[in-house]
Amino acid sequence: MFTRCLVCLAPFPTNEVLEHFPVGDRVAFDPARGRLWAVCRACKRWTLAPIEERWEALEELDRATTDRAHLLSQTDHISLLRLENIEVVRVGRANLTEEAWWRYGRELVGRRERFRKVSFAGSVAVGAVILGGWTTGAMSWLAAWLLWEHAPGKVTDAARWLRFGSTAWRGEKVCERCGYVFRSVTFRERERLVLRPGEEGLTVSHRCPVCSGLRDGGFQAEGDDADRLVRRVFAYHHFAGASEQRVRSAARLIEEAGSPGGLSRIVVKDGRRIRDLGRTGAIALEIAANEESEQRLLEMELADLEERWREEEELAAIVDGELTPLPLLETLRQKVRQIG
Repeated sequence: MFTRCLVCLAPFPTNEVLEHFPVGDRVAFDPARGRLWAVCRACKRWTLAPIEERWEALEELDRATTDRAHLLSQTDHISLLRLENIEVVRVGRANLTEEAWWRYGRELVGRRERFRKVSFAGSVAVGAVILGGWTTGAMSWLAAWLLWEHAPGKVTDAARWLRFGSTAWRGEKVCERCGYVFRSVTFRERERLVLRPGEEGLTVSHRCPVCSGLRDGGFQAEGDDADRLVRRVFAYHHFAGASEQRVRSAARLIEEAGSPGGLSRIVVKDGRRIRDLGRTGAIALEIAANEESEQRLLEMELADLEERWREEEELAAIVDGELTPLPLLETLRQKVRQIG
């Protein structure tokens, strides 16, 4: 079993996920052509595994990626999957569906648990203050009631402010109708933001405080600006997280829509304010916005992976075709399987 990259000689880390190929934390395989590579993190080159080490590993990878792996992204020729703590690049389209729960659902449920802890800590602290004031006679029952009603919320608001600050967006955008210059959008204004489906994700509009322009003026964000603003606003908006049932309902909504773009057309239609979105729809939009952003980043990597695969496929054909007589390939494969 080789342990180093054949290009830059960097050592491959070992993995405990694949019994028959414990080499590297990123592997690539082509089940149709019988190719198996270890991908070097240092130089990004693909090192072709010796032919006698491939077959059982290929069968193990084929089963594992079908049964246990989670699809991250795919193009016509490349699928990028997560298999426990390693990444697997599969040449050829994998029959796996995107599972929003595994990628974002646990984070939202985790937020809910953290929010409950902060809220509970705030309630305990307020209770201690009320008890101390009541026993010393320094606090009336009305003051105690008002403190109990409002102070725990202020504690969670403070925690949210510490996490996000007060400003959702900073920059400079000019209202085309009256020339007013927007230099920031605060989180307090988030519920008045209007979301619409755009060519590249959602677009965000905000009414102008001077001329009241919205569609024909006001604040307009699209593309990367809108993407960052939407993800930041929804993370703030859903600081309290969501229940597992809510997240699974949102994931089903995304699945039924077929794509993030299809979801936005269903949920926001021709334009809706964030305050008018249903809870499940808003959670689904946050998941979809993160999914779409991450998808673009992964596709940038996948484009490089696909180019690399074409180069390495040529090398694999030379290694297997010229160094190993083709009539002997199947015979050798059967012998290796019998030995195993």
